[in-house]
Amino acid sequence: MSVFSTHRRSVLRGAAAVALAGVLAGCGPSAPAFKGNDISGTQLGKKLALTDHNGQARTLQDFSGKVTVVFFGFTQCPDVCPTSLAELSQVMQKLGADAERVQVLMVTVDPERDTPDILKQYVTTFDPRFLGLTGTPDQIKQAAASFKAYYAKVPTEDGKNYTMDHTAAFYLFDGRGESRVLANNTLGADALAHDIKALLDS
Repeated sequence: MSVFSTHRRSVLRGAAAVALAGVLAGCGPSAPAFKGNDISGTQLGKKLALTDHNGQARTLQDFSGKVTVVFFGFTQCPDVCPTSLAELSQVMQKLGADAERVQVLMVTVDPERDTPDILKQYVTTFDPRFLGLTGTPDQIKQAAASFKAYYAKVPTEDGKNYTMDHTAAFYLFDGRGESRVLANNTLGADALAHDIKALLDS
């Protein structure tokens, strides 16, 4: 077989693939183009069942109709957590009136030290609409597993205290409580606002 024939068949296969993709795209509404990673269909977070900083039991279904942003952290976190909350506060400002249709949740990975009162004081400093979630160590473990999120206690050098290693990412859920976007904490406020708007409009 000539090189030309091989090349021509390759081109034809490519053209057919493009045509098929066009047909499939026309079969239904196109999915939003996210700045973060599209995790639609992964069913992450379904087993979230914790208590908010006001003492109210919470699952994702409580926020039906809203875009929910979930991340894992702790109040004694020296850098990642306050930076993330400050960024989410900027996102809420960028969203304007649409921010009322968004719920931010911080799940503590340090329930031993993060009492409901401490959580409330911490998260509401960044935005009074933010909620902190806590529970027993087993409940936190189950919630994290549902998100495939990692966390671990790390002793300090003097051995007298500890800090926490944890997944630093934002999980975005649509108004039906379905996981849709996994955003790295370095994505930026503009990109996060873009993805949240895409979910609000979908």
